[in-house]
Amino acid sequence: MSYASAGFPEIRPRRLRQSPGVRALVRETTVEPQQLVLPMFVREGLSEAVPISSMPGVVQHSLDSLRRAAVEAAEAGVGGVMLFGVPQVRDATGSGADDPDGILNVATRALASEMGDRLVVQTDLCLDEFTDHGHCGVLADDGSVDNDATLDRYVAMAIAQARAGSHLLGLSGMMDGQVTAIRRGLDAEGFTDTLLLGYAAKYASAFYGPFREAVDSQLQGDRRTYQLDPGNRREGVREALIDEAEGADIVMVKPAMSFLDVLREVRDAVRVPVWAYQISGEYAMIEAAAANGWIDRRAAVLESLLSIRRAGADAVLTYWATEAAGWLRER
Repeated sequence: MSYASAGFPEIRPRRLRQSPGVRALVRETTVEPQQLVLPMFVREGLSEAVPISSMPGVVQHSLDSLRRAAVEAAEAGVGGVMLFGVPQVRDATGSGADDPDGILNVATRALASEMGDRLVVQTDLCLDEFTDHGHCGVLADDGSVDNDATLDRYVAMAIAQARAGSHLLGLSGMMDGQVTAIRRGLDAEGFTDTLLLGYAAKYASAFYGPFREAVDSQLQGDRRTYQLDPGNRREGVREALIDEAEGADIVMVKPAMSFLDVLREVRDAVRVPVWAYQISGEYAMIEAAAANGWIDRRAAVLESLLSIRRAGADAVLTYWATEAAGWLRER
């Protein structure tokens, strides 16, 4: 007598996979449009959008194309947009970052006015796009990044972004004490409701490459003295706990896909929302493989987002946000 004819096995997990309806009812993790945030690049002096060659489908926006893309994202149900500015002129201290007429602040005012509460307008708070050396802070005489002098610049940048109407500031510079300094600076100016997203576990990753093109980075060298070593899991959790203690409303793990273990541990360690950033290199790899016919593009994009959510992200920054939101609404 075979085991099957004797009624074995009695425990059959496959019963829960037998149809789309059953699978949907018992699915543990989902991705919804409102959990997606669209990073957007706006470049000073453009009259129309310019494609980014290493990120197919992503562009450097003009102010007009930025508005149109933000409206499209809102209509798709995307939860927010994260703005990065690309100025025409840079200097050692990144003075364009807190200039009210600088491209990022001009774009922020435009979108905050255009969108209202239809989505959350967010801004990257870092000096790297605005400095002529490409680092995320002010340089000391020996060429190192001066942590405390940089904090003063971050506070000025934060106040300028809040005045421009940013709902949430993405503190991506990885300077020690940045959350405390910026929170105190904003509160002193009356911006007590401005949200702070602490890029807590931001790693010195090889996958940032296409982003350098997107922001026309001037960086020579690397950022390993302030971004985290990819080999350190516990340090990422420690940084997230510090940011939470300093008053971050949300903490970030970046990159997402190659640091899912860190994302899971950060989610388990903190009590504030945790976001993850699916960065340019992660995007470019899937696009390249799909263009070569090696993978199903749509299935791979959605699976990648699902994996980030499953690892613990409450929201995901992704360049596919608008497109993926459309697919999810169809489904």
